[in-house]
Amino acid sequence: MPLLEGKVAIVTGGSRGIGRAIVDAFAAEGASVAFTYLSSREKAEAIAAEWQAKGSNVIACYSDASSYVHAESLVPSVLEQFGRIDILVNNAGITNDTLMLRMDEEQWDSVIDTNLKSVFNMTKQCIKVMLRQKSGSLIHMSSVVGIFGNAGQANYAASKAGIIGFSKSIAKEVGSRNIRSNVIAPGFIESDMTDELDENMRKAFLANVPLKRFGQAMEVASLAVFLASEMSSYITGQTISVCGGLNT
Repeated sequence: MPLLEGKVAIVTGGSRGIGRAIVDAFAAEGASVAFTYLSSREKAEAIAAEWQAKGSNVIACYSDASSYVHAESLVPSVLEQFGRIDILVNNAGITNDTLMLRMDEEQWDSVIDTNLKSVFNMTKQCIKVMLRQKSGSLIHMSSVVGIFGNAGQANYAASKAGIIGFSKSIAKEVGSRNIRSNVIAPGFIESDMTDELDENMRKAFLANVPLKRFGQAMEVASLAVFLASEMSSYITGQTISVCGGLNT
């Protein structure tokens, strides 16, 4: 039996990268999935159509996770369509890197709003449903940068560190209602950005990674499946790195 058979998931930022891999992994394991996109409408609708052709309940939803109003309208619409919400993956995120002396207010606010405020927005709405159900799994996407920081990424590191504190607090608030809250902290994952690195830059990035390679998005998605499933029923309040040993 598929690990997520009969479950309903919302994945923010699900049209590319790690988010896309999570959508694919959840659908493959039998979940009904509503994923959000902001700018890639054609790509998002193509992903949904591909899974629908296979008989899976996957829908693409235009929604800005950083907007409280959007979250307020998204969650009830998913609930109306699927009848329940079992899993929330807070994956939406951006970077806007520069040194602190050069960082302006917009660069700070845009990253905090998209990466951290979005987690509050979506969790606030989904947790109401999960409390009534007395079950649910909240999965928040952080980063190893949120654990040990990185020069030129004060805004990004702050947002990702905030996610960890948020998740631990929510785990303590709602654990008695059988709702779990965990964090995934990816390291260097193959992406459009890593594809553009020259060989010297790749070697520099990988010098401190014990496994000596970049991770794959599906390796992160596999952990998300585990945390979404009943296999992790006694795990909450944890931050798990998928980083090839970088955070060791």
